[in-house]
Amino acid sequence: MLDILAITGPIYLCIAAGFACVRWRIFDKADMRVLGRFVIQIAIPALLFNSLASRPLREVVHPGYLLAFAAGSVLVLLGVLVFALKVQRKGLTESAYMAMGMSCSNSGYVGYPVMLLAFGPLAGVILALNLIVENLIKLPLLFTLADAGAHRGERLSLAQALRQTGARLVRNPMVVAILAGFVVALLDWQLPTVIARTVTLFSAASSGIALFVIGGTLVGLQVRGLRRQVALISAGKLLLHPLAVFGAVALLPLLGLPAVQGELRAAAVLSAAMPMLGIYPLLAQRHGFEGFTAAALLATTVASFFTLSAILWLMRHSAGWLG
Repeated sequence: MLDILAITGPIYLCIAAGFACVRWRIFDKADMRVLGRFVIQIAIPALLFNSLASRPLREVVHPGYLLAFAAGSVLVLLGVLVFALKVQRKGLTESAYMAMGMSCSNSGYVGYPVMLLAFGPLAGVILALNLIVENLIKLPLLFTLADAGAHRGERLSLAQALRQTGARLVRNPMVVAILAGFVVALLDWQLPTVIARTVTLFSAASSGIALFVIGGTLVGLQVRGLRRQVALISAGKLLLHPLAVFGAVALLPLLGLPAVQGELRAAAVLSAAMPMLGIYPLLAQRHGFEGFTAAALLATTVASFFTLSAILWLMRHSAGWLG
């Protein structure tokens, strides 16, 4: 158990440090937005580019991982949409944000530090693979659905939806970094030493600052009055999502599809077991759903300490999953 706490403990101590610093006003909560922008716009893109560009292409392309993580995530996404629309009778926009909470992991702020402690240098590749699925499949689909629901009587045309999605992708520095990293790996370019070291310096800043920002943004969030919806989203994110990805990992070879190999099997399930995106309430704010999304972020991040520790313990005691 001490080995497990050695992985999860530093993660949540960094989060606690961010919470304490904002709670005791060493930093203002507004400062977390500035630090968060640095992580999203500079540090994580540098990390992604560095992880991909510094390896041969065969080491960063894992079709089985992409297929398993995407299949399990999309299954949860669509299942939650149907449940929210048909059973709970919620609108399309609110249903899209519920699906986002249960199917989109915090791969950068929480996932990468956990992967770094559990898998070492492989963590950067895992992050890049996760963000390919997040940024090219799940988030574009969910943004399109949320915007369509917000237009009430009028529907967005397919061309409009595609234009909006394309504009988001072009402006996303993480997507640009992933593509640039793949190009460098494909062409087997060697970056000049001064450039490589500069990128490494920025990428090294991503882990600790990201966790600090998560802690700072949790200050002041409330769960009161939203317990049922928050509990549903938290259970879906921390239990249903990893179970769906686990099922996809196990099912792929039985269907004759590319299997997930070695440590990547554990990484796929762990990636799904992370709490939702740290910017989840900020994304939902544009449609007026920041209330339940902020409460869900708080509850899920706190609960994930116990669920992640439990999943890591199970993997450690299951042959072939975690060394």
